[in-house]
Amino acid sequence: MDHSMHHAGMDMDHGHGGHGDMDMGGQCNMNMLFTWSSKDLCIIFRQWRVDGPFSLLVSLVVIVLLTAGYEGIRQLTRRYEAAHAQRLNAFNTPALGGRDNRRVVEQRGKLIMAALYAVQVFYSFFIMLLFMTYNGLVMIAVAVGAFVGYLVFGDNMSAAKTVACH
Repeated sequence: MDHSMHHAGMDMDHGHGGHGDMDMGGQCNMNMLFTWSSKDLCIIFRQWRVDGPFSLLVSLVVIVLLTAGYEGIRQLTRRYEAAHAQRLNAFNTPALGGRDNRRVVEQRGKLIMAALYAVQVFYSFFIMLLFMTYNGLVMIAVAVGAFVGYLVFGDNMSAAKTVACH
């Protein structure tokens, strides 16, 4: 059977559909190895793109602030837990009896602590994603943010506390 005529008149261009002239400079570089390069660096979102020295500097400052803020959330949680424990201890005095009131305070406190915990988990995974850009500058900004956050919010907290995703 002769198939030479079946393709007559059909354009068989197997090129790249006209994409050869397209400027590909706006793509995000996804590194799986450590790098110091900020060329085509996108941080977490495609819209958070580093396209020059100024945007790199602003991004690094934002990362430091975000990471320091994580320590602020942890401090807020510790303070809430301490205040909640004091509220519960107040129910142990005979004058403030009432098991129903204690149960309501206990349940409300547990709900708020669970919400704060969820925020911490989300926040910590967000920071992990920052670190997973494998960009040395971003990694340093995360560490500097942890340092600043500990200085600002780490009162009465052991520095030996292990770092974990959550």
